[in-house]
Amino acid sequence: MILVIAEHDNASLKAATLNAVAAAAKIGGEIHVLVAGSGCGAVAEAAAKIAGVAKVKLADAAHYADQTAENVAALIVAAHEAAPYSHILAPSTSHGKNTLPRVAALLDVAQISDIVAVESADTFVRPIYAGNALATVKSADAVKVVTVRTTGFDAAGQGGSAAVEAIAAGPDLGTARLVSRELTKSARPELGAAKIIVSGGRGLGSGENYHALLEPLADKLGAALGASRAAVDAGFVPNDYQVGQTGKIVAPQLYIAIGISGAIQHLAGMKDSKVIVAINKDPDAPIFQVADYGLVADLFAAVPELTNAV
Repeated sequence: MILVIAEHDNASLKAATLNAVAAAAKIGGEIHVLVAGSGCGAVAEAAAKIAGVAKVKLADAAHYADQTAENVAALIVAAHEAAPYSHILAPSTSHGKNTLPRVAALLDVAQISDIVAVESADTFVRPIYAGNALATVKSADAVKVVTVRTTGFDAAGQGGSAAVEAIAAGPDLGTARLVSRELTKSARPELGAAKIIVSGGRGLGSGENYHALLEPLADKLGAALGASRAAVDAGFVPNDYQVGQTGKIVAPQLYIAIGISGAIQHLAGMKDSKVIVAINKDPDAPIFQVADYGLVADLFAAVPELTNAV
């Protein structure tokens, strides 16, 4: 049996869960989904409708409202001890990367991080060296604790009718508590799930130029906004815009890179995009090596023309 940890906000299921379920399906075996939260019945119902899911385990308690990693990890271990799983999977998001290493430590096994392919039940493929090489990893552990790079797997479909089983909540360990959460609100699509991304780099020169040039184009395309690490470090935009090895890993249908040179760190986060368009005045910029379409031009002239033509 395989246990997939649901990613959610207590109201709706995050798309990343569907990719983790797809990875579980490639491993083979009965798939269970664990939903831990507070007032999250709707999330459990949504998880039950995912194709391939056999059972949803729901732990609904006040101390899971913020889904602190310490409490959730203890719950996962308890669920595993009650009905042993061969694999425990979670999306390789901030939540998954915070929770599953604790699970692996408690179970005294090695975690397999950020897989992009499944070769067999005990053999997985994961990127190393900023995605410039792929490592095939075979695990002999009794339980495999795995985080899944969501861009490596197509989302699981709908049409399931799994049973929802309420399970006992674990204790509140009280070792951590959420003090506050600051969320960025935007009418644009969420960066990690967007089908089109318009991304800007240091070449834009300033935050004012970033917003003036990229926002009209993004609005016309219905796109999310992204940025390189250089643009974030320069203060053009907040760090939740960052695409790259130390930011968000994305694979949209269309990625438009404007004023981005294409450092390895950035390419690691977007080179799996279906179509990559690059606009840069430097013909030797590394971004052109991965771009499907490249335009060597002054972005301050080219971007307004592109926006007007859309």
